[in-house]
Amino acid sequence: MSALRPDLAVIARHVEPGTRVLDVGCGEGELMAELQATKQVDARGMEIDPQAVAQCVARGLSAVQGDANRDLADYPDNAFDYAVLSQTLQTAERPDLMLEELLRIGRRAFVSFPNFAHWRMRAHLLLRGRMPVTRHLPVSWYETQNIHHVTVTDFRALLASRQVRIERCWFFSGDREIGPRGANWRAEYAVFLLRR
Repeated sequence: MSALRPDLAVIARHVEPGTRVLDVGCGEGELMAELQATKQVDARGMEIDPQAVAQCVARGLSAVQGDANRDLADYPDNAFDYAVLSQTLQTAERPDLMLEELLRIGRRAFVSFPNFAHWRMRAHLLLRGRMPVTRHLPVSWYETQNIHHVTVTDFRALLASRQVRIERCWFFSGDREIGPRGANWRAEYAVFLLRR
């Protein structure tokens, strides 16, 4: 397997071969390329950045330019076996509505996001009184695309309120996977596999 970001590597390992996958916020198509090469999936991508879409197309990947806040509504129900939203939920205008759309168009959904309750972020706010800049959130508050600061506990509460089932979840500190105990303060980011 290629050197994917850890959250993408978890997703790639758990997508079943020969399935249909929509990668929302696909970037330059790293996950799609991996899935096509190793799992023979029918992978499609949606990306807001036209240069990233051009990179996907240049690599022979199927990607369209679109804004997931609005354009997911164009897909029919259960069009994909998996809908993937990696490190994008916190940039959505309405993360709750985007989650609903993911679970409408995909039979299952992978969602990964940075955990804003990680202990380093808490300590930075407590000791310095400023929004932290970290390796997973590398820009200042005024430059960031992150408009909703979600925590593992917040996300679980949203899922419970929408009757969404968690099939599996993974938590990471740096590039190392950690157990679920204390994930709300120990994990820098999380990956969830969801279904209705």
